[in-house]
Amino acid sequence: MTEYRWLRLFADHLGRCDLRADEVVAVLSESASRPVLVETARLAAQLHGAQVVDVVVPTPANPHPVPIRSTGASQAIAGNRAAIAALAAADLVIDCTVEGTLHAPELGAILAGGARVLMLSNEHPENFERYAFDPDLARRVELGASWLAEAAEMRVTSSAGTDLTVRLGGGVVAGSTGLATEPGSIAHWPGGLVATFPAAGTVDGVVVLAPGDLNLTFKRYVETPVRLEITDDHVVAVRGDGVDARLFDEYLAAFDRAARATSHVGWGMNPAARWDYLALYDRADVNGTEARVCAGNFLYSTGANEHAGRFTAGHFDLPLLDHTIALDGRVVVDCGRLTAELAPARP
Repeated sequence: MTEYRWLRLFADHLGRCDLRADEVVAVLSESASRPVLVETARLAAQLHGAQVVDVVVPTPANPHPVPIRSTGASQAIAGNRAAIAALAAADLVIDCTVEGTLHAPELGAILAGGARVLMLSNEHPENFERYAFDPDLARRVELGASWLAEAAEMRVTSSAGTDLTVRLGGGVVAGSTGLATEPGSIAHWPGGLVATFPAAGTVDGVVVLAPGDLNLTFKRYVETPVRLEITDDHVVAVRGDGVDARLFDEYLAAFDRAARATSHVGWGMNPAARWDYLALYDRADVNGTEARVCAGNFLYSTGANEHAGRFTAGHFDLPLLDHTIALDGRVVVDCGRLTAELAPARP
């Protein structure tokens, strides 16, 4: 059952997404969705006077030998044309599916209908209480995204051994502000991520996961170093002596080759997001969106990249600390800290 504190919080955020009383809201969920999240979203939309409809689909059986986690690519819609038509006809879709529709194959058809999508990660509503609204976040995200779109190369390094080069030509840049205000757009809450989905054949180098970095598929902190060797977009070797490397390699082995490919790369922009929060919640109550947008993290992800023509259920989101990110030599993150132009102004 929802509580007033969450209801008010969600209603406020829907207001920032320009929800109006004359609009139609579709609350998308599946049979395995978190009931309190769905209820809170529905009632918050009704507080705005919107016409609300529930679109509920069955959660399909998992055809893989391992659990599916942290993909952003819900398989629950499963091409259902009636569900897609209903969602595309809405003004606002509040996505409460377990994995989210960010990389789902049906997203294009939903957005093409003019709907805007706000994705609520499968997390307990209590998490959202800590995301203080930053009215300047959208400007800073858009600035970072513009720099990324104009650059030809991203270079990422760290003292732990990361040395990655991403050739940016032909990639697709996305900047999530957390606000779904424009028809045909998608945002996740909390927002604050600048990322690119690189074109095929543009990512090479080494990414090193050091102790304290996050593996959001496993919802755990890395405890022993993991070295990922990347050639032609794909992780071709996983090296390390500890359990982290073994877990990573064996999970990848459960999927097709596309699961080893680069999905997206970018950095977090949200100073209200914390990297240490995973230690304070049960795993079932978090889904990692906060870690993805934590200010200054380098986010390296493997798996689905629709812009490179790759779809797969295997996915890793890896927010990494203390990295330096440069765009054509311009440093945007310096050893895990946003540079001055991208950081919030000091009070």
